[in-house]
Amino acid sequence: MTTVTTDRDIDAPAAMPTLSEATRVWARIGLLSFGGPAGQIALMHKELVEERRWIGEERFLHALNYCMLLPGPEAQQLAVYIGWLMHRTLGGLIAGLLFILPGAAVMLGLSILYVLYRDVPVVDGLFFGVKAAVLAVVIEAGLRISRRALKNGAMVAVAVAAFVAIFLFKAPFPAIILVAGLIGWAGHRVWPRLFGPQAGHGKAGPAVTGIVDGLFARGELGHVRPSTAKALRTLAVWLPLWLGPVLLLRLWTGSGSVWTQLGSFFSTMAVVTFGGAYAVLAYVAQAAVETHGWLLAGEMIDGLGLAETTPGPLILVLQFVGFLAGFRAPGDLPPLLAGGLGALLTLWVTFAPCFLWIFLGAPYVEALRCNKGLSAALGAITAAVVGVIMNLALWFGLHVLFAQVRAVDILGLSPDWPVLASLDWRAALLSAGAMVAMLRFKIGMIPTLAACAAAGVVLTRLAP
Repeated sequence: MTTVTTDRDIDAPAAMPTLSEATRVWARIGLLSFGGPAGQIALMHKELVEERRWIGEERFLHALNYCMLLPGPEAQQLAVYIGWLMHRTLGGLIAGLLFILPGAAVMLGLSILYVLYRDVPVVDGLFFGVKAAVLAVVIEAGLRISRRALKNGAMVAVAVAAFVAIFLFKAPFPAIILVAGLIGWAGHRVWPRLFGPQAGHGKAGPAVTGIVDGLFARGELGHVRPSTAKALRTLAVWLPLWLGPVLLLRLWTGSGSVWTQLGSFFSTMAVVTFGGAYAVLAYVAQAAVETHGWLLAGEMIDGLGLAETTPGPLILVLQFVGFLAGFRAPGDLPPLLAGGLGALLTLWVTFAPCFLWIFLGAPYVEALRCNKGLSAALGAITAAVVGVIMNLALWFGLHVLFAQVRAVDILGLSPDWPVLASLDWRAALLSAGAMVAMLRFKIGMIPTLAACAAAGVVLTRLAP
């Protein structure tokens, strides 16, 4: 049994859990990490802080605040951070990979089943119901984030501006994030009361001190001390690991190949995905569907529905996009093999930088956490994310509820607008039921998705 330190006994000897013991716990977390980032963070808190007390409450929140500053899935990066804190780079790799691999394996299997059996009537009905439920899931996520992010009128204005920018002006997501961050940073200098640091996840609980805190107090965790030499070594290792495959594929297959397009596009997304998966999905969906033609709008929604039902980060939906892109442009390869390679490439360029951000920046986390201007920029970015998620909900709603969507001219702009006569009453009924279930009766995401999938089979059979 692992020895535990307490608030009253911080100097008592305490052994760090072994790497094998930690690996078993990280595997458990990876297999049970359903429910999006909020549920995943709560699971890690329960396993690591409350039950085992490997890490203290304040240090857990400290790590989470840093991960919220980063692009990419914050829950997965939190796992990497704590794994690195406990067992150096190897511990971070194990924690991060076990957080990803179970969901990635399930997602790959579901992607294969999707392309092979998508036209079977029962499977088609299942996906019809899941798509309707996904609309409710996205709306619920937007409302949940808005309650945390929109603290005052200034934050509401940032969210509205972000929605207008992406919906009416088709502004690129990276530009919205950059402008929002600059507004937050500048606003903090001029109106600090409106653009002060925003609250993080959850409520602070009672002070809990863990084994890691005791080792910190005794100066036994030397690997956490920052140094320029370690930072340069980290960059020298992880930058080639991340971008090397992209450059090699570009040289081997040419700039116009699907592999080069996937590597370049999702490498860019890995740098600008502030705010989690929901924030970036609107931009990814529009680019993957309208710009690159890798998949159809309905298929993108199907992919999100699949990702909602698997453990691990929701951003695994990008793996589905990569699979379909490779499957449909296989070149000389068998389509399933090309799809698998597309999924693997997308996974690599999405998650490799997550390890870089932690291994490079974690030793400097104290300085970043105390920077009020940076915290204000994060608050404005989070507010902008609300507007982007609402655009995602609108985009999904148009393509779930209506069979036809067309661009309309409004003062030289061309936003999408539905053909009202093409409303699918079955999808509207299922979406309304899912929203009532999740928002009114607080039924969980997985039961709602399952119920809507079953109802979709029935409705498509009775009213094809």
